[in-house]
Amino acid sequence: MPSSNLAPIPELYVSYDSAQKLKVEAGDLPSWDLTPRQICDLELLMNGGFHPLKGFLSEADYDGVVENMRLTDGTLWPMPITLDVSEDFAGKIETGQDIALRDQEGVILAILSVTDKWEPNKAREAEKVFGADDLAHPAVNYLHHSAGKIYLGGPVTGIQQPIHYDFKARRDTPNELRAYFRKMGWRRVVAFQTRNPLHRAHQELTFRAAREAQANLLIHPVVGMTKPGDVDHFTRVRCYEAVLDKYPAATTHLSLLNLAMRMAGPREALWHAIIRKNHGLTHFIVGRDHAGPGKNSAGKDFYDPYAAQELVRQHQEEVGIEMVDFKQMVFVQEKAQYYPVDEVPENSTVLDISGTELRRRLREGLEIPDWFSFPEVVTELRRTSPPRAKQGFTVFLTGLSGSGKSTIANALMVKLMEMGGRPVTLLDGDVVRKHLSSELGFSKEHRDINIRRIGYVASEITKNGGIAICAPIAPYTATRRAVREMVEAGGAFVEVHVATPLEECERRDRKGLYKLAREGKIKEFTGISDPYEEPANPELRLDTTGIEVDHCAHQVLLKLEGMGLIKA
Repeated sequence: MPSSNLAPIPELYVSYDSAQKLKVEAGDLPSWDLTPRQICDLELLMNGGFHPLKGFLSEADYDGVVENMRLTDGTLWPMPITLDVSEDFAGKIETGQDIALRDQEGVILAILSVTDKWEPNKAREAEKVFGADDLAHPAVNYLHHSAGKIYLGGPVTGIQQPIHYDFKARRDTPNELRAYFRKMGWRRVVAFQTRNPLHRAHQELTFRAAREAQANLLIHPVVGMTKPGDVDHFTRVRCYEAVLDKYPAATTHLSLLNLAMRMAGPREALWHAIIRKNHGLTHFIVGRDHAGPGKNSAGKDFYDPYAAQELVRQHQEEVGIEMVDFKQMVFVQEKAQYYPVDEVPENSTVLDISGTELRRRLREGLEIPDWFSFPEVVTELRRTSPPRAKQGFTVFLTGLSGSGKSTIANALMVKLMEMGGRPVTLLDGDVVRKHLSSELGFSKEHRDINIRRIGYVASEITKNGGIAICAPIAPYTATRRAVREMVEAGGAFVEVHVATPLEECERRDRKGLYKLAREGKIKEFTGISDPYEEPANPELRLDTTGIEVDHCAHQVLLKLEGMGLIKA
């Protein structure tokens, strides 16, 4: 291992005494409350994980990274690290100004000296960095619907690292890992990157990688932000700790990486390799479809399964880290052991369980065989992923005003309460407006805020094992998707499109709202002067024209039964 991998790496923190003075001075600066993703980025900027970056990218560096993966000085860097802010905040900031960067509790973590302020071409960023401007990609969706419109760039002065209350002993900075390798006398170390629990195939893969590289092993899972729907990091870390004794203690170390993944496939793999080099690693495992987000809008994989390995291979010498490439591992029944998929003996019986199949078995309480995973891991997964009939869930009815959403929601609530077993909460649009969103108007921005509030409450109910029934109009696809992601972190989300035609909704118009909207007396009225974006793939679609409420509610119950959320 070259000595540079053992020597300390530059950090962006000032001394303790300077930090105390700066913290007082920064109290008078304009301040930006960082998003969870920005906190992850800032931590790795400050501790050297993103070396050689000295702050958030300038516009020129951003352009170079987006176009050809290079900073203006020619340094290889594949991922834009930008501070996105709202237009309102950006309007109050001038270049040459300092701003305080705070965590979500208001603690000042750093000072940004703003050198650049610009509005990026996000469609171009999506095309170049993620390969397509396709909202099916979680990072592209984030770019267009969550990230601020304006980017700020400039160097960062680190005051203190973000506070973590969980797994403190497992969180190592790049310099702490380098010091550990020095202490242990490890000269060659291979990193295994993961955002999933460890199963037996992963163990075999890591054993083989360490043997091939003649190196010690660092299990280096991401515990920042991963793909929506992934197992939460608390469960995953308990799974890692449960199987750590399956590895030789003297040659294996577990450390957590607070990284916000972008799921950018090849570029992400190269970025991960650079980050691992900064943490003192000499080798890095890149697997099949590394950091791939799954299917695009056309139902095809976003990236070629081996594109990530190819890109890292092209640049490994420049990065200063050696790639260990591994293909998918499968269990060969006759041999009772794992093989790389391209080394399976002829006429063998191959057994494999995909991530989707594993989730199905957990959901339905089915057996997970010992050849696939460790009993300790299965026990942890069952604790946080009980069978679906014991999980919380959200039924989200969306449709035009007068479509019958609220009526169905009320009938459904009564039927579910009659069945018993779980608490049921109805989050009706009008009731939520009264108790949660009374100060909001009906502009697009305020309607979005209202739906996100409903989604947040529903996600908390779902996470804690209850049933939430929501019945807002919710006209916008992006907002409904954001609510789905919130809820699915803790249980199932069942979208029901109450697809009653506009003409029928107008005919039923008891409050006379459509008439007022037609006369121009109500502005931005959904279906008349403002669009309703129909769900493309709801779990259920209902047209209530000429159909009894009881029948519609029964259709929802049948869907819930079919999904395993309630028992027949």
